[in-house]
Amino acid sequence: MLRVLHCLALAALVAAAVGARAQMAPGGIYACVDAQGRHITADRPIAECMDREQKLLNGSGTVRRTVPPSLTASERAERDERERRRAEEELRRIEERRLDRALLGRYPGQEAHDAERAKALQAVQNAIDSGHRRTAELREQRRRLDQETEFYKSPAKWPAGLKHRVEENQQQIEAQERFIAGQDEERRRVNARFDEELARLKSLWAQRAAAAAAAGGPAAPSR
Repeated sequence: MLRVLHCLALAALVAAAVGARAQMAPGGIYACVDAQGRHITADRPIAECMDREQKLLNGSGTVRRTVPPSLTASERAERDERERRRAEEELRRIEERRLDRALLGRYPGQEAHDAERAKALQAVQNAIDSGHRRTAELREQRRRLDQETEFYKSPAKWPAGLKHRVEENQQQIEAQERFIAGQDEERRRVNARFDEELARLKSLWAQRAAAAAAAGGPAAPSR
């Protein structure tokens, strides 16, 4: 019993001391229990308790706030990296939501999306057709050049101007073939982009329909 009374008296003395110091320190009093189990108070953050929480007390001895442990340089770097990743993830989610809203605004249903795909693919096909027409013109030009070269029997005897026209014609044919191949690749890219968009849109349309059904209103058609 005496031991309990002694502990209670000690606690009261500590509380009284803390209260007195808090009244003298307008910023409040820091209090903690260090690694050795000692109760320490001070009018500034306590060096012995930098690795643990500290309580910032009011003049009445009540806790104003809890001060978290101070971090080492590596711990601060880890914390900053976590916060940076969280911020980047939040920005990514915000941007994703913005893009989703833009997609839904542009394509309220699949009919609109299909029409846009067809338009994009037609533009690529027009370019391919133009490339084929130009290639046909160049091959006809080459046919006439070949007829002209037959007179000289050997390429070594071709006049410089004729040789230049033949080389230029071949270069243009090869350029057109590269152009057509590039447009074929562009067609694959267009289809892949629209396929990816459509997969995302189907999910968004379904979410919109579910939200409309939950609200009791008619869902906008996806076709």
